[in-house]
Amino acid sequence: MGRPERLKDWWHGQRWRDDRGDTSIQMAIVFPFVLLATVAVIQASMWYYARQIALTAAREGLTVARAYQSSPAAGATQAREVLGRTAGDSLRGYSVSVSSNGQRVRVQVSGTALSMIPGVSGLQVSQSASGPVERWTPGGSE
Repeated sequence: MGRPERLKDWWHGQRWRDDRGDTSIQMAIVFPFVLLATVAVIQASMWYYARQIALTAAREGLTVARAYQSSPAAGATQAREVLGRTAGDSLRGYSVSVSSNGQRVRVQVSGTALSMIPGVSGLQVSQSASGPVERWTPGGSE
């Protein structure tokens, strides 16, 4: 008779009354890891977004810098203008550099992504775009 009664008590919650407080302890152990993972995902997203802003500015600057009868300075101006419109707080302390050898032009945009952790500087971001300088050739030959 002892066995069916114990089984009956177990099904009716007798056993679970002995486990009071286990959920609180489990949450106290698991919650910091969940919070850390959430902050890591948000930080990675902010870094990726800052990279996309830098890449967009570099590409826009390249488009202007490589255009026929344009200059590297015009490309740098365009990249800074794009950054001024789009960077906001997502890409801080940005810089633009343009180099050209007459045949190819390269635009590089660098900066720092916003950090989620107070007192910690963000991750460095650097993106570049390069391409040939457009030029006019008579008769379609180079």
